Amino acid sequence: MRRREFIGGLARAAVWPLAARAQVAGKVWRIGVLGGSPRPILAENYSGFQQGMRELGYFEGRDFVSELRAADNSYDRLNGLAVELVRLNVDILLTGTPAAVRPLQEASRTIPIIFAGVADPVGSGFIVSLARPGHDWIG
Repeated sequence: MRRREFIGGLARAAVWPLAARAQVAGKVWRIGVLGGSPRPILAENYSGFQQGMRELGYFEGRDFVSELRAADNSYDRLNGLAVELVRLNVDILLTGTPAAVRPLQEASRTIPIIFAGVADPVGSGFIVSLARPGHDWIG
């Protein structure tokens, strides 16, 4: 259950980039979700995110739609799935799979990426600084 609570916390982090953009009345935000596990496991884990969004007053289908892509434990598929999500014109990218961070960064330098499960994002080379994580990723 702790994993679901943690992923629910990601909902609050995901709302920041969406709220920072100009609010468009009636806009349905598209969230691209990339995972390394099989789709049923990804969907189960993502349910914590959806619950966190509901608690914040955002509802799937009304305020946002989710595009889930699962690599089914074939991490060599992450690059292609990341590109696929970017081509769908999502507003934000979300992953709990550390191996998916770099493919997402390579697929887009403009779409905000929210990631979890990385103990040291600076040491892993995903960001330059914790003070300015959205700027100048290492790549």
